[in-house]
Order: sequence, then structure tokens, then C-alpha cells
Amino acid sequence: MNIPFLDSWRKRRDGGRSTTLASAFERDPEGVAGLLSECALLRSRAEEAGVLLDDTPRSLEALDQLTPRWREDPEELPWLGNDAGLYLGTVIVRTVPGAVWDVLPGGRAVVRLASGREIDVVGAGLEWAITGSPQLSQMYGEAAEGR
Repeated sequence: MNIPFLDSWRKRRDGGRSTTLASAFERDPEGVAGLLSECALLRSRAEEAGVLLDDTPRSLEALDQLTPRWREDPEELPWLGNDAGLYLGTVIVRTVPGAVWDVLPGGRAVVRLASGREIDVVGAGLEWAITGSPQLSQMYGEAAEGR
């Protein structure tokens, strides 16, 4: 994957300020979207469970059906939840017309729907990983309906 901004990710610039995800997103939104869609830990755990993550709503339903073994590992739990949120965002952006990634100035990645509604997909992914609710497929359904 070619993500040009990674070459200068750690370099200091602009009067000593470091490059942030938000500024990288301004320069290369497609590259950042590619980076956000990687979700390596979630993809690995899903593959181990026989679930193919093909960036479709159907794959979100399959994730909702997994036994949450990650809850047994407090160190892995937040990472998996973060990946689940980024994966949810990826599916929404790729399948819901008008949905786009947006990176807020603090570096938080959200999905913005055509209606203007902002979805904190990472927060939703963390809640899903911890409690199982809301289901990822439910969040997707609400986004697809524009709610």
C-alpha cells in the first residue's frame, strides 16, 4: 500500500509541531483511509474464527456472532475494540453513499454521513468489544438509513 505521508510521519515540521493524523488526512485522505482500514488485529482474530472480513455489511453480522474471547485479555480488548470501530467505519464509508472519513483536529477518526451526522465509530467499536452492544451490524443499519 502506498501511503506517502508515512515517509514524513515522525519528522518535525511547521515550526516544530509534529505531523498529526488530521494534517496527514488533509494531505492524503485516501492514504489515511487505507491505513484506517487495515484493522490487523481484528482481521487476524476473525480469520482464526473462520470469518472473512470482506468490507461488507454481511461481515459485520458475522463479527456480531463471534464468541468474545478477547474479553479475557484486558491488554488486547481496547486494541480489538479500536480495530472493530475502524472496520465498522470502513464498511460504512465503502457502502453507504455519501459517507466519508473525517479526522478531527484532536486526531479522532469519525465517519460523516451525507446528512452531516458524525459517527464515533471507534467509540462504538470499543463498546461492542467490551459489552457486545450496540452490535456492529445495528450501527451499520442506522448509518445506512441515515440516522
